[in-house]
Order: sequence, then C-alpha cells, then structure tokens
Amino acid sequence: MGRLAGFRYREIIRRLKAFGFVFDRQAAGSHEIWYNEQSDKYSTIPNHPGDMPEGTLRAILRQAHISPDDFLEKK
Repeated sequence: MGRLAGFRYREIIRRLKAFGFVFDRQAAGSHEIWYNEQSDKYSTIPNHPGDMPEGTLRAILRQAHISPDDFLEKK
C-alpha cells in the first residue's frame, strides 16, 4: 500500500478545491470533470464509493499537474 492509498472521493475533491479546482460538468456515468482556471487544467474524477485506487489517484494528479507531495501536504 502506497502513501496515496486510502483516499475517498470527498477527501480528494476537498484537496483539489484547495488547489483552485471547481466542478465543471458531469461526464459519462459517474465521472466528473473538474477545472482549474488559473492553470487552465482539467481533471476527470470518478465518483465511486469506497477508496480510490492509488493508480487512479496518481492519474488524476498527473492530469491536474499536482505532485503527490503537494497533494499530501494540503489539508
């Protein structure tokens, strides 16, 4: 289990909001598109129950151009 394991949707969204991301639109199924106007970056977030797989969270952070260290420091 890596250090990005064990995060749920609500915690990920709370931290993304701290980076300036806002809900943009609903995508296919249970996925949402979030947007950061300052960096002009989009990220697709799956809204599923339970913990987010670590690889999925890493992909979200890559799309958002947020380092895992910065993500973990945000509260």
